[in-house]
Amino acid sequence: MSETPFRSGFVAIIGRPNVGKSTLLNRILGEKIVITSDKPQTTRNRVRGIHNLPGAQIVFIDTPGIHPARSRLNRYMLEEALSSVRGVDVILLLVEAESLARGRDDLLLDVLGGIGVPVLLVVNKIDLVRKETLLEGIASHAALFPFREIVPISAATGDGVELLVKLVSELLPEGVAYFPDDILTDLPERFVVAEMIREKVFRLTRDEVPFSTAVVVDSFTERPEKGLVSISATIIVEKDSQKGILIGRRGEMLKRIGTLARKDVERLLDTKVYLELFVRVSRDWRDDRRMLKEFGYE
Repeated sequence: MSETPFRSGFVAIIGRPNVGKSTLLNRILGEKIVITSDKPQTTRNRVRGIHNLPGAQIVFIDTPGIHPARSRLNRYMLEEALSSVRGVDVILLLVEAESLARGRDDLLLDVLGGIGVPVLLVVNKIDLVRKETLLEGIASHAALFPFREIVPISAATGDGVELLVKLVSELLPEGVAYFPDDILTDLPERFVVAEMIREKVFRLTRDEVPFSTAVVVDSFTERPEKGLVSISATIIVEKDSQKGILIGRRGEMLKRIGTLARKDVERLLDTKVYLELFVRVSRDWRDDRRMLKEFGYE
């Protein structure tokens, strides 16, 4: 009797901004490696999350939301999303259950044109709509594209996620594991730390401030003799007024950002962390090729 073959491959998660792509990846992995917020365009880079099963390894690729691009940063984010569908084995098109009732999304369907790998339509946030609305939306979308499966889920509660992972694993080709089975992502720790700081800016500020923010980790020093990691990072904004908001009265906002980020980083690194934050103004950095490259976006 032959053994069940090991399967492995890459799976892109694509969709509009703020449909729950990062929440889904964190739910699958059982750990928070991708930042989330209730604001669109929180994710700016492709993020690989590695999920190991007894007979398979699935490398999920979280992507920025597909949206009309205006600034150079937005064009970079769009290219990150569009290029993620090249060379993968399976694509998950994530949509909100509520949006199904609004009809077809031509931008997303255009992205799928000519795709030669299985595409699953994953309908998220099913806990927020009536069952009749959900079924009507699924029926109307089944005729728009030859989806391999249509899977209703709630990334927030986990409903349907286990079934989704099972269906994906069965579609992967036979192969070997691409990564060791004890890592969740191939991202450098510096990148994840910077993202955790940026997430707090997204969660604690509003208007244009979060969208005008980048984070650079200036130093990352392990101090085993003291049982901690010492980190220094700079939050970059575009205007002096944004710098004032981030620092806050008597430095209270920057302190809140640092305290919340430090707790997340300590969970990530499983050690005590000393986190020092600075704020710097770099005017119009989102349209400056040199600064975008310096901040990790080109």
